[in-house]
Amino acid sequence: MHTLLGPDHYLPFVAMSRAQRWPLRRTIRVALVCGLGHVLGSVVLGCVGIAVGMGVFRLEKIEAFRGDIAGWLLIASGLIYLVWGVRHAIRCRPHTHAHVHIDGTIHSHEHSHVTEHVHIHSKEESKSRSPLLLFAIFILGPCEPLIPLLMYPAAKGHLFDVVLVTSIFAVGTLVTMLVAIVVCLRVVSLARLDRFERFGHAIAGAVVLACGVAVQAGL
Repeated sequence: MHTLLGPDHYLPFVAMSRAQRWPLRRTIRVALVCGLGHVLGSVVLGCVGIAVGMGVFRLEKIEAFRGDIAGWLLIASGLIYLVWGVRHAIRCRPHTHAHVHIDGTIHSHEHSHVTEHVHIHSKEESKSRSPLLLFAIFILGPCEPLIPLLMYPAAKGHLFDVVLVTSIFAVGTLVTMLVAIVVCLRVVSLARLDRFERFGHAIAGAVVLACGVAVQAGL
């Protein structure tokens, strides 16, 4: 429920995968790494808190602070990507050229200079930076329910229970993320969105921005 009710757990991956045309295998790999970072961030904080004797309330305040940072990062990166995406869409607006052949026949074709002449290295750099940004955001994003779940068995001195609760929560979170991502990608692929293809980056930026606003609003 924690994962499904937080669209920031899966929609950014769907949007980025669609905009940058990641294969499903790459999308799943990026989501797995980010999901592990997301869970481990709270696990490390919980273990440190348990070791030094912090209370649940204090740990939850730290988690809330981390959540604010992650939310603002989502907003900032989404806004920047949205602006760049709109600019990219304007530059990629297709236009028509007419050509006259020697025999007098005339034909026209539609193309976009930007998409045809974009440098290959700029595409590779964009694809390599996006997962790093998502990982940085997710490792800061807190798993709010995990801290109380960890503290209860730890207070009773049951180390095995701490490991068990953490493992179940991590597996549940990752599996739910991946299922949600695959289902959303499947739904998007069934929709006929070819006419909006050049707005893919702008849409991805808007989705990331909306997720950040939702996080900050506590939705």
